[in-house]
Amino acid sequence: MTYSINWNLETIFPGGSDSVQLKERMSQLEEQIANYRTTVDAWSPNSEDDAAKLEELLDLSATISQGFSQCGSFINALLSANVNDSKAKILTGDLYAKLPALQAAQTVFSKKLTEISEDDWAALVKAENLAPVAFRLSEIRRDGKELLSEAEETIINTLNLDGLNAWSQHYDTIVASIEIPFLQEDGTTINLSAGQAFNKMMGDPDPEVRARLFDTWEKTWAEKEDLFADTLNHLDGFRLSTFKLHGVTDYLKEPLEYNRLQKATLDAMWGTIQKNKQPIVDFLTRKAQLFGKEKMEWQDQDAPIILGDMEERTYTFDEAADFILTNFRKFSPKMADFAQVAFEKSWIEAEDRPGKRPGGYCTSLPETKESRIFMTYSNSVNEVATLAHELGHAFHSSVLWELPELNRNYAMNVAETASTFAELIVADATLKEATTKEEKINLLDAKMQNAIAMFMNIHARFIFENSFYQARQKGLVSAEQITEMMTAAQKESYADGLATYHPHFWAAKLHFFIDDVPFYNFPYTFGYLFSMGIYAYANEKGSSFEEEYIALLQDTASMTTEELAQKHLGVDLTKPDFWQAGIDMVLKDVASFMELTEDYI
Repeated sequence: MTYSINWNLETIFPGGSDSVQLKERMSQLEEQIANYRTTVDAWSPNSEDDAAKLEELLDLSATISQGFSQCGSFINALLSANVNDSKAKILTGDLYAKLPALQAAQTVFSKKLTEISEDDWAALVKAENLAPVAFRLSEIRRDGKELLSEAEETIINTLNLDGLNAWSQHYDTIVASIEIPFLQEDGTTINLSAGQAFNKMMGDPDPEVRARLFDTWEKTWAEKEDLFADTLNHLDGFRLSTFKLHGVTDYLKEPLEYNRLQKATLDAMWGTIQKNKQPIVDFLTRKAQLFGKEKMEWQDQDAPIILGDMEERTYTFDEAADFILTNFRKFSPKMADFAQVAFEKSWIEAEDRPGKRPGGYCTSLPETKESRIFMTYSNSVNEVATLAHELGHAFHSSVLWELPELNRNYAMNVAETASTFAELIVADATLKEATTKEEKINLLDAKMQNAIAMFMNIHARFIFENSFYQARQKGLVSAEQITEMMTAAQKESYADGLATYHPHFWAAKLHFFIDDVPFYNFPYTFGYLFSMGIYAYANEKGSSFEEEYIALLQDTASMTTEELAQKHLGVDLTKPDFWQAGIDMVLKDVASFMELTEDYI
């Protein structure tokens, strides 16, 4: 079957950045926010109709939240597909401008929840319509106890527009100007966007092309390092100032609470990974030897291994879709049916062209109960995995649409679980189809790239952010210092296992400049290992797995992560055993790779 490689945004708001319906919906948001504020102000807690009034307020809030998500996802999609859409940039500002009024109303609402006595609260959340969202209401009440006065919170939220939000948008503006010159075989030079250059640099089979592109890539980001350093300093400086105003000194407090994760769990995960680094370093060294090098170089980590006369398997977009659908169906017919809808209704933007943002993502559209997936597809096995990954995100959202809006607000660490699970299905499926030793080596390497990213690259990001936040608490940090921190973090995380590093990775990685929750990166590693446990469970359970899996996904916003793991998998995340079990699955792949490649060095 043939599928479109461009997404359809017209069914959301027709007309792109000139959409009349979009502007009407944004105008409605202003009216709804005003109504919500009036209703919040009129509410006096501890009255007889508390349950009914609270339910009314939650319904009003849900309508606004869904409207913001719908508009925000659409506008972001426009900018992702065309970084030069100046009208969409203006729309972003218009939408963000409505946030302070909503945040002010939410501040009053949260603080009023704290006025309810403990006994009355315990009774209130047992009401029939509130019991399903009791956990989330308790989170809002907890956060309300830490808020400043309404006036102070309004000032902070208003300043946010030209502070945290603005610096994040400023990063996007700088990246939009990035062009990477590339000399082609015919002697002509073309300019690649950041996304195109990255895909070619990390995936081209020619080592000279990779090395040449990496050198240009690093120099290009270095040329603008002062702009990126200013952006990072002020973005995280604003965040740290906000923490300080709220009496928070631990910069990990917000990301841990957002991910509903205990520090003991995070420490157990990284500690167990740290003890298992050597086999991963050995893998990287062996791969470098297959490339005729003594030690792995940064740009070669994701490069394909082509041995003998093997031709690397490629998949057109249509072939990738069929492959994903076939293998999803083996684990979950419902997941396959959902993915079929996503392909048929053109929810995916996959075209490889200039002017697109780098990277990929999945975004939800709650008012139409849809998703959209953004990526730049390039026919490789890795891109098939990426496509499956984003479809996993979309499926996760789809099984939550009928739940209360509060119970759809799952955190990023468990969000990465469904996506990585989908990716594992595809990775193992490609391995099973291997017909030669050389192809199996190639596909094992492709599968291992994810593990290396989770255990090494993302660990480096976590170490770097720790170092940067500690330094930023004392004052501005120079571009030179930031670059030194990044290199040191990579050397520590990779256990000195590389010959070359990427000093300006901090500038090239969008995740450091996102204005939402800090420490955006560690949830990926959590989700990867958590999904390994679920994948093992799925293989054990067989056909009965699907409903259990959906039940787990539906609980992802209704309890702590530790409770989720205990309820559905019967494991204690604060202990190393669970993490080691997932890592052991990776080490089996390492052992297979080492054995298969022994004769090639």
